[in-house]
Amino acid sequence: MPMLVTGDNFLQLFLGWEGVGLASYLLIHLWFTRLQADKAATKAMPVNRVGDFGLALGISGRFTLFQTVDFSTIFARASAPRNSWIFCNMRLNAITLICILLLIGAAGKSAQIGLHTWLCDAMEGPTPVSALIHAATTVTAGVFMIARCSPLFEYPPTALIVITSAGATTSFLAATTGILQNDSKRVIAYSTCSQLGYMIFACGISNYSVSVFHLMNHAFFKLLLFLSAGSVIHAMSDEQDMRKMGGLASSFPLTYAMMLMGSLSLIGFPFLTGFGWMAPTEL
Repeated sequence: MPMLVTGDNFLQLFLGWEGVGLASYLLIHLWFTRLQADKAATKAMPVNRVGDFGLALGISGRFTLFQTVDFSTIFARASAPRNSWIFCNMRLNAITLICILLLIGAAGKSAQIGLHTWLCDAMEGPTPVSALIHAATTVTAGVFMIARCSPLFEYPPTALIVITSAGATTSFLAATTGILQNDSKRVIAYSTCSQLGYMIFACGISNYSVSVFHLMNHAFFKLLLFLSAGSVIHAMSDEQDMRKMGGLASSFPLTYAMMLMGSLSLIGFPFLTGFGWMAPTEL
């Protein structure tokens, strides 16, 4: 992850990107003797490869267009008029096509609509692994990449429309699906998918600072929710069905307080971190 975040060129970013994907696969597959964990890891790998293929094509297109993979050089040259390319029988501006390919890469890592199926199945790993993947590593990579490339995304309005639509659709559908779940970890997983949709949506309306701000806030309260859920699951003898839980506040007051704090932050309760990003996004 440090390689991905600190890289000043697309080659270093891609190497860090692949390293994060490989580490995620190995962590999900930690309990390899469990059939469901094996299936979840097997699903995560090819779904992420689709996004990685889009990112690789986008980086190749940038190198073809600008003859470099350095961020600062590409951003400086992006304002020059570019030729159109034909892609899937459609004539698209070169910058627009490259940005859409990069969005496909971000959708794979950040679980956007169409490439979101791996994220909830990743819950088969240990709870600390789920907290790490959902809070600070894999799912944040796509949002960070879009924010890092924001000078390029500002040129094609079509790409911003696609990003906004993908984020809004993901946030709504993931939240709606999460309401229907009974597994406590899957509910939190779908809330992660929904929050990632908000972050992508904020990028689509050119509010990158709000997106990154929420990315950091989300890491804290989502980590709190996952670890609290893991504590409850452990105390309930590995039972994850919420229908079989209830009345636990008196038995685990500290865990209850932490879960309540994380939940209030998730819904954007005033004076908590989750509230700080909502007003700028709505404006």
